[in-house]
Amino acid sequence: MTGGAGRYAPSPAGDLHLGNLRTAVVAYLAARHDGLAFRLRVEDLDDRSRRRFAERQLADLAVLGIVWDGPVMWQSARREAYDAAVASLAEQGLTYECFCSRRDILDAPRAPHRPPGAYPGTCRDLSAGERDGRRATKAPAIRLRAQVDGFAVTDRLAGTCLQPVDDFILRRADGVSAYNLAVVLDDSAQGVTQVTRGDDLLASAGRQSYLASLLGLDQVAYCHIPLVYNTAGQRLSKRDGALAGPELVKRYGSIPGLVAAIGQSIGLADQRETTLDLDELSRRFDWNELKIGAWRV
Repeated sequence: MTGGAGRYAPSPAGDLHLGNLRTAVVAYLAARHDGLAFRLRVEDLDDRSRRRFAERQLADLAVLGIVWDGPVMWQSARREAYDAAVASLAEQGLTYECFCSRRDILDAPRAPHRPPGAYPGTCRDLSAGERDGRRATKAPAIRLRAQVDGFAVTDRLAGTCLQPVDDFILRRADGVSAYNLAVVLDDSAQGVTQVTRGDDLLASAGRQSYLASLLGLDQVAYCHIPLVYNTAGQRLSKRDGALAGPELVKRYGSIPGLVAAIGQSIGLADQRETTLDLDELSRRFDWNELKIGAWRV
């Protein structure tokens, strides 16, 4: 291994569906091809009661042939690290309390150049008295006081693109750290240098890269891959009961059959190949040969 690591980081919201498994396979193949370690992380920030799903997810990954290096990281065990980072940013004057609900944000006027859902800055310049008054009736979230509107990231598939940055949440009002903070700190702690994940997360890459720069952490290399959709054109979702685990194996006939289908979907297997293993896909992996598009199943 040359130093650095790739990773896969599922959330325990349910069993892994075909889209999750394809992303995990590509992340694993990419890391091994580039001579990197491969890390596993369970993103259970607010899903601690769903450990049974996480255990099944890890078992499914192992059955596919994915082997990770070192122990699995559990986000639920890392609150101290997250709180320390927020405290550091606060000392630099880079945070503020926010009392807005989601409805408040959606209903608030915003500048024309800001994307839908971007925080409009409602609580950014509250006076100390205003904050005290609101805090008496409502616990605040903690937001980053961003100094930029956008941050450029380079993605292996999408190229270099400027992604929006707003005053995003670092810690929710219930005290749970936000994903954008946790993922940056966790990647650094695990030595991750390569992030391969679904392209639904590309829009958040600017926020995360910008936050890493503020925290003095190294930037990661990104590869956001297209999602998998059902026959109705809807993205697969664990919460929607997408096929997972034993149902997927049954659908494709066997574990090698499932691996072959994933290999076909990324251009590493011929349509006539009905059984493959990850070792063979790893031998075939070449960034220049990948053909990863949206996959409808």
